[in-house]
Amino acid sequence: MSTATYTVKGMTCGHCVSSVKEEVGEVAGVTEVEVDLATGLLTVNSDGPVDAAKIVAAVEEAGYEVAKP
Repeated sequence: MSTATYTVKGMTCGHCVSSVKEEVGEVAGVTEVEVDLATGLLTVNSDGPVDAAKIVAAVEEAGYEVAKP
């Protein structure tokens, strides 16, 4: 099992959280997605390593941006 965290910018409400969770949850290999609206923290659990670019693309598809580390 693998866990990765990202910071999402632009979320302001519960609908934002739902959108991000839905899009990221559709990425192949992802088993669990947690989003904290207050901190913008996105935690992604997966069976194995997932390409970070796919997670970033999913967040962007939902209409938000991943902060650069």
